[in-house]
Amino acid sequence: MSLALLGDALLYAVLPAYAEQFGLTLGWVGVMLSANRIVRVFAYGAIAQLTNAVGIRKMCIAAAVTATLSTAIYGIGHGPGALLFARVLWGLTYATLVLATLSYAIESRDSAGMRVGIGQSIQRVGPILALLFGAWLVGKVGPNTVFLILAVPTLLAVPVALWALPESVKPKVRDRKPVILGRPSPLDVLYFLQGYGVDGVFALSITLIFARDASLSEAVLGGGALLAMRHFAEAIAAPIFGWLADKVGARRVFVVAAALTMLGFVFVAAGLTVTGALVMLLFRGALASLGPAVIAQTIDGDQDTLGALARMQSWRDIGASAGPLVTGFLLTVVSAELQHGLVAAAMAAGLVYWVVSDQKNEHWPV
Repeated sequence: MSLALLGDALLYAVLPAYAEQFGLTLGWVGVMLSANRIVRVFAYGAIAQLTNAVGIRKMCIAAAVTATLSTAIYGIGHGPGALLFARVLWGLTYATLVLATLSYAIESRDSAGMRVGIGQSIQRVGPILALLFGAWLVGKVGPNTVFLILAVPTLLAVPVALWALPESVKPKVRDRKPVILGRPSPLDVLYFLQGYGVDGVFALSITLIFARDASLSEAVLGGGALLAMRHFAEAIAAPIFGWLADKVGARRVFVVAAALTMLGFVFVAAGLTVTGALVMLLFRGALASLGPAVIAQTIDGDQDTLGALARMQSWRDIGASAGPLVTGFLLTVVSAELQHGLVAAAMAAGLVYWVVSDQKNEHWPV
């Protein structure tokens, strides 16, 4: 996962600032940054069933190959057609890898939070390096060539999948019915909103906020640094908050982390961009391990764990796909700061929904 994420991570910092070099308008940038998630929303259920049938190792080998291909297409593709194909391919790749890694991590329910957190820490190394060194490399070789360079280390994911994964591991499944979204639970709502806000509004607009007072190359460096901080914060916060969830309960810790993520959006809306971004990203990193921990602590023993994870990720990706798509078009009429404020208000409403549901003793469907 760490190697596969190299190209996707850098794309968020590069594409908004260099849209013309890729043959795109700003509206198309939103489409490109949403397309992979839209695909995942509809693909998770089928991929979960296919993984159950053929095993995690074979799926991961295929995903390592397609990750390399999609990263290379970012470098050689031009215009909506080629880049949309690459984003769809990446969507299927990521859906496969995220279900595989989470399935491994929550095999032990008593330590699910810590296991997911450690896994998230390892996965963040690649994106951090891509955003820090890749953003610098853009100024040296250009925005297109840098993705061809990143395709080389991404290719190393293939031997990792071939040699490091056990031969015939399949998820333990009892119920193989397709994943159905159904009525969103408080967990679904908050995952949707953090996906919409962090991976949509923030990720698409942060480079453009910096570009108001700096050159494009400097804006990409600044935006890349904060987007790298998103991964760095996850690497630090996910294991810590995962351990805390194992000790005191994932639901309680999730609410606190969601509230502090909301506070970060408030700061950005108020013009405290860097401070707000750091707060938002730190506690968004905590949510990465807390969601799977909630499922591990609440799911019944006879339910399909892989299907439950697919359902949670689907709601997150609905938000994360809507975020860039809506933000890309709204930026022509609504400021980035105001959009961050609207996300904060929506998260506040989501937290109220959470509290009211708890008072009614409603159980979250997983």
